[in-house]
Amino acid sequence: MLTQSGKGKGPDLRLINLSRLPTFLIQYPRMKLLLIGSGGREHALAWKLAQSPLVARMWCAPGNAGIAEERLAKHGALVECVPLPAEDLPKLLAFAQQERPDFTVVGPDNPLAAGIVDLFQANGFKIWGPNKQAAQFEGSKAFSQDFMERHGIPTAKSGTFTDPVAAKQFAASLDGRCAVKADGLALGKGVLLTTSVREAEQAVDEIMVSKAFGAAGQRIVIQELLEGMEISLHALCDGKVAKLFPTSQDHKRALDGDAGLNTGGMGAYSPAPFLTDAELRTVGEAILQPWLRGCAADGIDFRGLLYPGVMLTKSGPKVLEFNARFGDPETQVYLTRLENDLVELLLASCEGRLADHELQWSSNASVCVVMASGGYPGSYPKGKVITGIAAANALPNTKVFHAGTALKDGQTVTNGGRVLGVTAWAKDLATARNAAYAAVEKIHFEAAHFRHDIAAKALPM
Repeated sequence: MLTQSGKGKGPDLRLINLSRLPTFLIQYPRMKLLLIGSGGREHALAWKLAQSPLVARMWCAPGNAGIAEERLAKHGALVECVPLPAEDLPKLLAFAQQERPDFTVVGPDNPLAAGIVDLFQANGFKIWGPNKQAAQFEGSKAFSQDFMERHGIPTAKSGTFTDPVAAKQFAASLDGRCAVKADGLALGKGVLLTTSVREAEQAVDEIMVSKAFGAAGQRIVIQELLEGMEISLHALCDGKVAKLFPTSQDHKRALDGDAGLNTGGMGAYSPAPFLTDAELRTVGEAILQPWLRGCAADGIDFRGLLYPGVMLTKSGPKVLEFNARFGDPETQVYLTRLENDLVELLLASCEGRLADHELQWSSNASVCVVMASGGYPGSYPKGKVITGIAAANALPNTKVFHAGTALKDGQTVTNGGRVLGVTAWAKDLATARNAAYAAVEKIHFEAAHFRHDIAAKALPM
């Protein structure tokens, strides 16, 4: 069952009728919640989850400097960051066994692919996110490509290879116009786009011979290079139902005009004007209906967030790849528009109750501009002092989400490639975009760089 989320004003969370809540929420009126991750996506999740009147205590492992400043709406307590890596599953389980969280939310892809959901469930903990089998949609591009071809999901012509020679021959058959992809997880950067046979051969060597993405590149997928407008779709799933989000668009390339290397995302905005609501439903049905049927046929119980990257080609929408978690920086623009209680939605996803919920979205537009460290997505320094975050946060309808930050001697410093996701929302896209860039101008750190054209494609020149 595929449904599109509704629009309108969400419920007043202060007036929740406990008698209508699931038994789980009545049983745990003072919920303890554990969030796993440390990036901009996780800061946005922490910010939104903390707004729920159901949450009485929240930890984030490992968190970041911004997450550590978030306060719970219930009583003003701070979110507690605990220095446990998101990939260290044994230590995370030990922490859960000590503190007994009522609910755990997983942000990043690595722990999902490693099986954290299976591990926590086996030890009696309620946890949101796809299990290890379902997380293969992101953990293996070869798995996803095979699934799409078997179940009639529109996608690009492709081949999967473990031999560089065979890979180069296939790339040559496409005249070198390819997307060359590491099969495994590569922090959103394991894709090289080529437009000639020489470039394609170099890309194959970079991934398979030079091992630019490590073990993720032992096997590669080569797709024909699709042309069109790329959009990000998100759908919240509970194993039976997929609730489609509004449109958004990410900006993957590092530099203005979609130049430079691929990154984890340099900015995003929502809604994107390239699809009407009716067209969004059509695209969603073309992709998600056969995906749901395929999951049922293959015995895959997907409970989490499915994020297909989609190219709107002349011959119709085609899936570039699947992700099995919230996008980053799409999360920042989606959660500043979402009017539901996120805790309720994620619990419904986890428990197979999404059919009982209608997603509610603000009519506002939201824009996120990523401020990155100098050198990103290549090597970059850390420890640069950041100033101006408080001034930016003081602007109306503006939130600075931390992605790669840390605290050092009482100061916020850079601690990653993507440092901040400066986000603003307003009644229309142009106003939101101007507000986001006004906030960016208040923030400074050495060698900071950002794109100046986030959302420009959606606005008249």
